[in-house]
Amino acid sequence: MLGSLLVMVLTAGEPAEELKKYEVKTLALQVPAEWKQSEADGTQRFDDPSGNAYLLVDVGAVQTAGMKPRVCLDKVLGAMGNEKGWEKLKLGKAPAARRVDTDTTPDGAESVETVTYVGCDGKTTWSLVFHMDTKQKDRFEALSVKVANSVAYVKPAAGKKGK
Repeated sequence: MLGSLLVMVLTAGEPAEELKKYEVKTLALQVPAEWKQSEADGTQRFDDPSGNAYLLVDVGAVQTAGMKPRVCLDKVLGAMGNEKGWEKLKLGKAPAARRVDTDTTPDGAESVETVTYVGCDGKTTWSLVFHMDTKQKDRFEALSVKVANSVAYVKPAAGKKGK
């Protein structure tokens, strides 16, 4: 509670970032409008202009028809090694999970926080991976929550069924 209040107070003076809607396959989400989008090997990347954060978005299709969303999420987490630290939640009206990891250089001079979200509605699997400089963690971690909360599943475009 106190941590949430502190984040609210610290970010109160910062201008709100304008979010823009993007569709990646059958997933829609909102990302800061000024972040630069690129794509490599099917992964969408969004870079903060300051160079202090970026977001990776991957979207795939479930290979087993009729899979229940909770079973699908459990399979995704299992494929990731079922490591501890996953917080289960609901995003886009379907099961999802969130984990936060921090990596620091051996000398302690640099530190990066990674916030990972994964989810599945039984048809579409996805991941959002935010990498941020821990010196600006308050700004970017709050932004990662906004982006994750904007996740919505969309129907595939006509003529692309089964592909």
